[in-house]
Amino acid sequence: MFIDKAKINITSGSGGNGMVAWRREKYVDKGGPAGGDGGRGGDVYIVADTNLSTLLDFKYQSKFAAEEGEKGGIKDQHGKNGQHLFIKVPCGTLIKDLKSGKIIGDITHDGQQIIVAQGGRGGRGNARFATSIRRAPQFCEPGEPGISRELELELKLIADIGFLGMPNAGKSTLISVISAAKPKIADYPFTTLVPNLGIIKKPDGDGIVIADIPGLIEGASQGIGLGFEFLRHVERTRLLVHLLDMTEEDPVNNYKIINKELEKYGGRLNEIPQIIALNKIDAADSEKVEEIAKIFNNDNKEVFKISAATGEGTKDLVYHLIQKIEEIPLPEFNIEVEKDEDARDHDDSEYEVISYGNYFVVKGGRVERLVAITDLKISEATYRLENILKGMGVFKALEDAGIQDGDSVKIGEFEFDYYSDEIAEIDEVK
Repeated sequence: MFIDKAKINITSGSGGNGMVAWRREKYVDKGGPAGGDGGRGGDVYIVADTNLSTLLDFKYQSKFAAEEGEKGGIKDQHGKNGQHLFIKVPCGTLIKDLKSGKIIGDITHDGQQIIVAQGGRGGRGNARFATSIRRAPQFCEPGEPGISRELELELKLIADIGFLGMPNAGKSTLISVISAAKPKIADYPFTTLVPNLGIIKKPDGDGIVIADIPGLIEGASQGIGLGFEFLRHVERTRLLVHLLDMTEEDPVNNYKIINKELEKYGGRLNEIPQIIALNKIDAADSEKVEEIAKIFNNDNKEVFKISAATGEGTKDLVYHLIQKIEEIPLPEFNIEVEKDEDARDHDDSEYEVISYGNYFVVKGGRVERLVAITDLKISEATYRLENILKGMGVFKALEDAGIQDGDSVKIGEFEFDYYSDEIAEIDEVK
């Protein structure tokens, strides 16, 4: 089964919680706080792997989560960081964020990787909050939660050469003859329902990747037949071999039909250079073959007469393909990959206040993160949070937005009722 689109849900690891602990050693009077920091959560990466050619694996597993960081320990021990998660995909995979609709990655070469979700920071232990005034802090920070996202993966095969033609033109047979690929072959149209990949070995040992694109018919650019589901796989090839079945009634018309569909589909498809391969010459009328070859030669097309079934002419074709591909530069793809703002948590100080009558919401990278890493069940930690928010000007911004005593405020998951007299007393809390 060939799968060229998949949706996945990913979650980076949450940071480990900080620890509240105390130094208790013989002969050490008033040992003080000794709670360690939690470990950082694991990141999620998407990595290109040349050993993969389909997104089939994601049909059976679509949810992925990186490891969480360990909690901090006693004696200022730092919790272990969570392991990063690496999700392997074929080269040629586009990554789209389904929430924003943005393309955030274009994975094109082996080993290329992008981060799609950064792990949460580890919470700080109580040893971090000791000051000359606060000598015995009774609180620590929880770990920062990981990032969850839904992504769409779309595969556009990266092949040097694409084989195209009408159904039953002999593409699968040819690819099996000139490479080690073993595609399904039978004497009926649409035998090939998925793109097949093969490799032509060059004398220097390098390989040329070839793709057998499933049979196209008139209307393919509008989705008829196997349709545009597979036309996308032609887009990234450097050279096309157009196979024509010489036993068909009008091979030249078939050639025109296929190229018309490439033109309708758009992009760079109709700009990719083509070589014409007149196939099944062993079963066709020789005069007809010569006549059609002359038609293409007069149009300055490169033409090869072959029989994939007997192997006739295939060696000359392969030799020419090896020479030709060296002359064609790698195409540049104008795929706009947008900056991925959602893969990482931003510790910026900017925020906005949104008013819904007597209900106010404060949104911003740092203010929401501060709430997420504060243990709101501990009053000392809550006072500290309020003190920081006041220093950032959050309460002043709420006043400017028209907040009144008794109105509700939400920051992240933290909700509270606003009273100006309580806010005025916050400065007294150290």
